[in-house]
Amino acid sequence: MWHPVAPRLGRVITSAPVRIICGAFGLFLLGVAVYSGFEGTEAPDRNATLTLLFVTAWLGFPLLGVLVGNVFPAFNPWNAVTAPAGWAWRKVSGGAPPHLAYPERLGRWPAVVGLFLFVWLELVYGEGSGVAVGVSPEAVAQAAVFYSIYTLVMTGIFGREAWFRNGEIFSVYFGMFGSIGKFEVRGRELGLRRFLAGTVTWTAGIAGSVALIITSIGTTTFDGASEGVFKDGIGWQIDRFADLGFSPTVAARSSGTIFMLLCVGIVALVYLAGIRGMSTVPGAPDRKTLWRSFAHVLIPIAFAYLLAHYFSLFFFQEQAQFTYLLSDPLGTGDTDLFGTASYGVNYNAISNEVVWYVQVAALVFGHVAGLVLAHDRAVSIWKDFRAAARSQYWMLAVMVAFTCFGLFLLSVSNA
Repeated sequence: MWHPVAPRLGRVITSAPVRIICGAFGLFLLGVAVYSGFEGTEAPDRNATLTLLFVTAWLGFPLLGVLVGNVFPAFNPWNAVTAPAGWAWRKVSGGAPPHLAYPERLGRWPAVVGLFLFVWLELVYGEGSGVAVGVSPEAVAQAAVFYSIYTLVMTGIFGREAWFRNGEIFSVYFGMFGSIGKFEVRGRELGLRRFLAGTVTWTAGIAGSVALIITSIGTTTFDGASEGVFKDGIGWQIDRFADLGFSPTVAARSSGTIFMLLCVGIVALVYLAGIRGMSTVPGAPDRKTLWRSFAHVLIPIAFAYLLAHYFSLFFFQEQAQFTYLLSDPLGTGDTDLFGTASYGVNYNAISNEVVWYVQVAALVFGHVAGLVLAHDRAVSIWKDFRAAARSQYWMLAVMVAFTCFGLFLLSVSNA
């Protein structure tokens, strides 16, 4: 249950000055990423754009969400633009801006597609393009500008609240992980809730919520599998496309897209197998209801996969972010704002054994948390505790499958 705490602190952190400062900071960082992408070096490891967007923001907000709660709304750069525009409209016209009603059936599907495309841009688009490491900073800057325009248009059509709740990729994605944390702001009140409790209400029957969670796990799985178990298969598929006359770039991107979709499909099938099994337990609701009712148990698993796979990247790249990238964001060697442009990454700061222990601990935590959530939901559906326990044999099998697959991917990529 959510209950308010520290009312004075809540009023401070939700006050207009704090919201303006946080929003302006988020907008500033987005501007830095875009400017660095267009004007900085094309070397991805020296340009601040990729690390700022794909590491600091993409991995940092989920981590903060689990440790604290969803803080992204405060730093949302597009909200920093649209909120003053809405305020000005109300002052001039005396009423709220006119918006179309958001289609309930559309739900979070725009965010699902956007999530897939965002990861595709990072992992697939740069393949075969001649860039030494991943996608080029300029391509990311172009994508950021396009997405910003798209987001502002959508908020103009459907309104800020509706679009940020359903369609805006990062608000939805970071909010999903933020539902794990203990803190939640409601209105102008800061409150506490039980750890993991927010995941129960996050899906809330909104269309596309299950698909978003599955896509999150599947795309992370692809990143790990493409470096190991799927590497030969991807290479073979590239050769087949080349035999058909495809250019190296198109062949690489087509093959990567197919295998990314395959990973998402595998995750969906594993979850579907558990749902089909639970549906055979006497007293079970229909499969569609089960599919939606147990989706939230996958949220801790999505975070576990994210942390396990990207922990070392985050640890080392944040050293780069707060030293030479911060001091020379363009990577041209012409600036040294904080005197740290000559610093490097200390790869001995943490051992491979510690990385492995963190990865394993993340997977174990995620799957135990998922089982706890699944048990609570089963007890609420099956009034007979024996039937509830029987249903969870299937969910246990799902968790074991995800755990074994995650450990296998880590062992292959770390080999």
